Amino acid sequence: MRKTLTFLTVLLAATSLSAQTAPKDQGDRYSGIPGASRSSVIAQNGMAATSQPLATQVALDILKAGGSAVDAAIAANATLGLMEPTGNGIGGDLFAIIWDPKTQKLHGLNASGRAPMGQSLKQLQERTRKMPRSVRDSDGTIADWGSASVTIPGTVDGWFEMHGKFGKLPMRQVLAPSIRYAQQGFPVSELIAQYWKGNTAGFDALHKEGVIEEIDNMRRAYMPGGKAPAEGEIFKNPDLALTLIEIAEGGRDAFYKGSLAQSMDRYFKRIGAPHRYEDFAAHKGEWVEPVSTNYRGYDVWEIPPNGQGIAALQILNILEGYDLKAMGRGSADFWHVFIEAKKRAFADRAKYYADPAFAKIPLKELLSKERAAKQRADIDMGKAALADPALPVDGGNDTIYMTVADKDGMMVSLIQSNYRGMGSGLVPDDGNGRTLGFMFQDRGAQFSLDPKHANAYAPGKRPFHTIIPAFMTKDGKPLLSFGVMGGAMQPQGHAQIVVNMVDFGMTVQAAGDVARFHHDGSTDPEGGKAMTEGGVVEIETGVPQAIADELTKRGHKVKYSVGPYGGYQAIWRDPVTGAYWGASEFRKDGQAAGY
Repeated sequence: MRKTLTFLTVLLAATSLSAQTAPKDQGDRYSGIPGASRSSVIAQNGMAATSQPLATQVALDILKAGGSAVDAAIAANATLGLMEPTGNGIGGDLFAIIWDPKTQKLHGLNASGRAPMGQSLKQLQERTRKMPRSVRDSDGTIADWGSASVTIPGTVDGWFEMHGKFGKLPMRQVLAPSIRYAQQGFPVSELIAQYWKGNTAGFDALHKEGVIEEIDNMRRAYMPGGKAPAEGEIFKNPDLALTLIEIAEGGRDAFYKGSLAQSMDRYFKRIGAPHRYEDFAAHKGEWVEPVSTNYRGYDVWEIPPNGQGIAALQILNILEGYDLKAMGRGSADFWHVFIEAKKRAFADRAKYYADPAFAKIPLKELLSKERAAKQRADIDMGKAALADPALPVDGGNDTIYMTVADKDGMMVSLIQSNYRGMGSGLVPDDGNGRTLGFMFQDRGAQFSLDPKHANAYAPGKRPFHTIIPAFMTKDGKPLLSFGVMGGAMQPQGHAQIVVNMVDFGMTVQAAGDVARFHHDGSTDPEGGKAMTEGGVVEIETGVPQAIADELTKRGHKVKYSVGPYGGYQAIWRDPVTGAYWGASEFRKDGQAAGY
């Protein structure tokens, strides 16, 4: 997909958008499409794109020191865990897709954690029933905070799995930048400061309601002086620095079998949670084969379940039957079929996506072109589907996404999260007055309490996961490492990026800058309320009012919103020159940079 499109060609593809009065007080660009925030960043030797500029610089420093793209990704991820605790950290999980230039193939890593062995489904159901209705999910599913939502963190193991295969520099050197920043401090950036304040504000009430067992450690770690740090304020986390030093020196076993694991075991016992040392010691990530679909000659790759990545592939399979380029982004038909394709993919997502070690997933059929054709035939161009358009088979802004590429051609697509917001609200300590400097994830809230559901809670099981890295190849060669963070937005966002590039010829930066939609209200894999009224289509102000009006006529509930459109980062590799084109999400605090 060489970028030879002229400015006029791309402009014509977006005419209906550019014809609208600019909804924001912003200037005009001299080149590129009107919706682009800036040019793509282009470099030959290495590229990094993360959601925090200082983390991007850390990645580049590691690349320049002779590190691989994996070394740089780990270093940046550790830095983001410090600087963006609202989205990730070593208390969370990780997934990655890595292009290895030596073997000329993609490697997938599922570094997600499991439920504790000492808690049964019946026990968790009883704990949930005792939760106050004011804080329990309205549909009776697992609370999003407190120990009921905690699964064993997989991130640290994921780092060492990647490093063992593809690392060049010693882990001490890789983690040194994040340790230094944790000790010396860094200025908090704008959007992260806003999220930080919002996340910490609700923990007191949840603690008083008995949902979060204790919050003193959270306050000590994340609310210096009794409040969340403001934009520009220098924040330090010396407790996290000490934890990272232990990991750098003692390896992954320091976290899962050593003193850190022992401290976490004591902490969970103290607050009455079922997680034990043995759960940490037994944890292990898994290398998996990425799965793909071919979309108009391009192979789009995702990690198979327990994640939701294949939903993006199912959406693309349905959309492939339409001439989206002829429809144009300025037509209601385009937005309508996209939303309807999402609904059909998400109906399958709610029913079938789960831990494959516990549930039989009809993966081949779900990704088949034949199934997509049946789902496509069910779409009414004049009417929105209000209930789940389920077809039987025969057989949040709370995540970080980042990508790094190095001079040898290795490309890393990595996503990491604590799940909802900062996580469970629980920060462990060492029993001697020091916190460990990180918060446990609340990913276990995505289990279903219905024993008949594929995603039903079980001891030792991995929950359904929203976080998904993505990759695109053509003719067996690497082309695009990308992701769109943010809950259920992610597969919708992945499909929108691919369509913007493949169907409309946009550059890697422009593809993420133009207006997006987010459909909310599909039945979810937690076993909550089923979709019966069509959900809500949230759109950005760049979508013309005429399109919103036409979608409304077809039965969609449409609203303009600053809403959950995710956070995009990407690196596109020029198949002719080998140069990297980097893109970063203007909706976030991030940066793409290369050298």
